[in-house]
Amino acid sequence: MKRSLLPLTIGGFGIGMTEFVMMGILPDIANTLHITIPVAGHLISSYALGVVLGAPLLVGIAGNYPPKKILLGLMALFTFCNALSSFAPNYQIMMITRLLSGLPHGAFFGVGAVVASRLARRGKEAQAISMMFAGLTIANIIGVPLGTYIGHSMSWRLTFVIIAAVGLITMASIQKLLPDLPVVGESNLRKDLKLFTHVEPWLILGITAIGTGGLFAWFSYIAPLLTEVAHFGSDQITWILVLAGLGMAVGNLIAGRMADFISPIKATALFLLLMVICLITVYFVAPFKVPLLIMTFITGAIAFSLGAPIQILMIRASNGSEMLASSVSQAGFNIGNAIGAYLGGLPIAAGFGYTSPEWIGAMLAFSGFALAIMVYFRQKSADSYELATSH
Repeated sequence: MKRSLLPLTIGGFGIGMTEFVMMGILPDIANTLHITIPVAGHLISSYALGVVLGAPLLVGIAGNYPPKKILLGLMALFTFCNALSSFAPNYQIMMITRLLSGLPHGAFFGVGAVVASRLARRGKEAQAISMMFAGLTIANIIGVPLGTYIGHSMSWRLTFVIIAAVGLITMASIQKLLPDLPVVGESNLRKDLKLFTHVEPWLILGITAIGTGGLFAWFSYIAPLLTEVAHFGSDQITWILVLAGLGMAVGNLIAGRMADFISPIKATALFLLLMVICLITVYFVAPFKVPLLIMTFITGAIAFSLGAPIQILMIRASNGSEMLASSVSQAGFNIGNAIGAYLGGLPIAAGFGYTSPEWIGAMLAFSGFALAIMVYFRQKSADSYELATSH
């Protein structure tokens, strides 16, 4: 891996940790702030809202600054707000700090993806972006279990102190290792918003929000699936989630190479179709421990394979608004999080059991696959037209 990509990986680790560790320390926060667990769950929604709002807003404001300065500013905001979370005295303040902590998430990954693609050798852009998302997968293997353990055995406030420390390390590495890339073109929000007058970015956003909803319909309810259907002990959940995280890390690395080899849109369609197959398989093997463990690894790998190909798709469809497009793509992932978790919970509430979200997830992933096929034929048609007119 290029040393210049390391700051993006470390930043991805910090962001992944602050997003996903909340699921593990939610009971501890609820107990300290004297609220119920469902009310504490709103802290997760608050963070996701921050991601959706912050992605276009912060990139729109900072678009004319060099990428290195933007990333430093975003990570400074990330560090400050997570430090504030560690001191939050009540639920209301914690809601605000979680919202603010989410603001730089999408913008960091969006700008980082553009930076990674510029630093990459020609034809290796998706692999470079996958190095940034590798931080997110490592967070699920190391950071989230560690943060959860510290939150349980010591204090959840210390978990946020550690996240803030990762933010400081990221800022130092950005300053030392990231080259000073120039601003490409003049950016203004009015020009960048013309991105949304084109059909293809909307289709890609639909793939992201709907297709990745399949991942979150599965992952949001993986704990009760493991305990209530496969009858694993609650003390085994953390290590099974580490297994899913290992799958995500492997899938992320494979995806970068696959997207560069067969094209981002083909890779996206392929992984969405494989996700449909994986989720249906999970439904049938859920009562059996060993097959379910195998599918937990494989499903994690397939699900996280979508990150780099979709990011490249959005950058190439940006019509000169790379940073905004890339950041909006990150907002799409968080919309997918909300859609998958909400829809996946409906059949459980209706009494269909903890395997029922897999069918919801499969339908969402298949819908994303259908949109990917539409984008594929649109691109193929455009390429044919360009070829014809060039002659």
